Amino acid sequence: MTADVEDPNRRDILVVAASAFSAVGAASLIWPFVHQMNPDAGAQALASAEFDLAPVQEGQAITVMWRGKPVFIRHRTAEEIETAKKVALDELPDPVSRNENQPGTPATDENRTIAGHEKWLVMVGICTHLGCIPKGQTLADAKGDYGGWFCPCHGSHYDTSGRIRKGPAPRNLDVPPYTFLSDTKIRIG
Repeated sequence: MTADVEDPNRRDILVVAASAFSAVGAASLIWPFVHQMNPDAGAQALASAEFDLAPVQEGQAITVMWRGKPVFIRHRTAEEIETAKKVALDELPDPVSRNENQPGTPATDENRTIAGHEKWLVMVGICTHLGCIPKGQTLADAKGDYGGWFCPCHGSHYDTSGRIRKGPAPRNLDVPPYTFLSDTKIRIG
């Protein structure tokens, strides 16, 4: 009788140990297949990009590429900032800021930029109507009725804060996720 009682305990320990070794073995076989589904180093490098804004003078704008999209970065003048701040929300076709750094906030000029860096406006440079690239990055470009950007494809007008003011575009220009690493260095993404 004692031999029968000892065998089930010993058998249970062997079953648990064999199951544990099998689970570890299965996990070590499956892990490479799961890990290969992660993005490679090249894709991760495209997720964010850093840019030096020191050469950009007040009133100038540059276009940089991020994730295959043009991103407009404008060093706004004090006049452009004041003009954008004076706009009442009820005058805007899209009252939402479209800022990934502050989702769901009203489209005030303050919510379209980062506190402490209000002179820098950073936006994805793709019209929200049909995906054209608006004009307004160079001094010679048409800037529309509100001094910001103008989409020549269908006539959308954006103000100096990238908010839609007139035309068929349904939304403000999107603000990508970005942070300032220093006063003149920015990371987008």
